[in-house]
Amino acid sequence: MKDQSDAGRSIKVLSKTLFLLLRTNTIEVDWESILSEITFRTSRSSGAGGQHVNKTETKVDVLFDVQSSAGLTDAEKGLVFEKLTARINEEGILSVTSQKERSQLANKGHAVERLKNLIERAIVPKVKRIRTKPSKQSVEDRLQEKKAQSEKKALRRRPG
Repeated sequence: MKDQSDAGRSIKVLSKTLFLLLRTNTIEVDWESILSEITFRTSRSSGAGGQHVNKTETKVDVLFDVQSSAGLTDAEKGLVFEKLTARINEEGILSVTSQKERSQLANKGHAVERLKNLIERAIVPKVKRIRTKPSKQSVEDRLQEKKAQSEKKALRRRPG
């Protein structure tokens, strides 16, 4: 895990927290490998917060190089590129930003969790829909309903 922030403290705690977050997955992805390939970039957060916002770097950008990742197969990389093109820059870096919390550590955990969710949703293959014919009974019911509706409206018309 590479950390580009000036605050070098609490990295050990962060690593354990991120490992626990990433361990609870349902898809077979090498999350430990992906975690080691993540790069963090911090900057000053925008928005409300008064003087605190101007002094601390709490905004976190999680950068993940999809193309050179050892944690994803070629098929999974293709799915990620296909589904997350808006979040991937021209160098092939997937970027997720978090500035929700006032703590850099909390924002790192939140950003990594979002990255995990994005990758998991992207690598799930789209299931093709199997077309089916409506049953004879459902077709008959629909036609009877249409006929009843037609008769009801016909009774509303003026004669002649």
